Amino acid sequence: MELRQLAYLVTLAEERQFTRAAELTGVSQSGLSAAIRSLEEELGTKLFHRTTRKVEPTEAGSALLPYARSMLGQAAAARDAVVHLSHELSGQLRVGAEQCLGIVDVPTVLERFHRRHPRVEVEFLQAGSGDLLAAIRERRIDVAFVAGAEQAGSLSGVRLGHEPLVAVLPSAHPLASRTSVGHDELARESFIDFHPSWGVRQLNDLAFEARRVHRRVRFAVNDVHTLLDLVTRGLGVAVVPRHVAAKPQASTLVKVPLRGDVGLEWVVSVVTAPSAADSPAPHLVELVRDVPACREAGAEVTSEVASEVASEVAAVAE
Repeated sequence: MELRQLAYLVTLAEERQFTRAAELTGVSQSGLSAAIRSLEEELGTKLFHRTTRKVEPTEAGSALLPYARSMLGQAAAARDAVVHLSHELSGQLRVGAEQCLGIVDVPTVLERFHRRHPRVEVEFLQAGSGDLLAAIRERRIDVAFVAGAEQAGSLSGVRLGHEPLVAVLPSAHPLASRTSVGHDELARESFIDFHPSWGVRQLNDLAFEARRVHRRVRFAVNDVHTLLDLVTRGLGVAVVPRHVAAKPQASTLVKVPLRGDVGLEWVVSVVTAPSAADSPAPHLVELVRDVPACREAGAEVTSEVASEVASEVAAVAE
């Protein structure tokens, strides 16, 4: 039983399909299937029920899951302990992030960084991506997790992943029965959107402007749950990243794909400020490659990051 196999098991159990699990773990679908099959042969039992539409853990697979997660967690803690003893850092690290990015779980990254490097004093700022990039340029923060494909400009950054945007509508809305909706069809709606410094607001503004469609933003908020609450109350519609539309608070809302949204996607990056060679910032960025910190429901991790994660897991297993 290898850690690599257990990582595949956990991902497959969470995603319930081989294609998606293979994308997230950075291996081919056949490689993932072979690894699961090898683990089943070793244990002498089936771990998943496979159908043409879905993959479900068997009773044995469900029983193994908590132990698999525990072993992977202990392996990560062991790596952290070794890094802490052999590469002890000190100093200050100022980190910023936009709320609810979806692609990266920032609190998990910060937790693991603190566990590895407890002598580093971490400061955290939550703000819109535009404000965070300004803070990076002015060297008020060292690392920023931001959204928006073009915002970073010449700053040093790593693209972590992407996902599409969708319209979220009250269930009684006239467009709620559509299989897709165009920006022109939304032009007459009242919009609920984020403050202009947020990545999704800037993306939406650019998308409507590029199509020469005027829209009216009646409510500008700085909180994801407030936005979903306002839409639920019938005060307007919104266009949000897919992972936001998948939140429990959006369970009563209708999610409609955008028509003609080529090039319109939610892109998340980690951006760093030019800094001294001994800055803790690169050590934080390294942790973003860890699978649990890069994935939330509905988000897609880029193949480059997923491949690096798979290599790290495989190296620990050997």
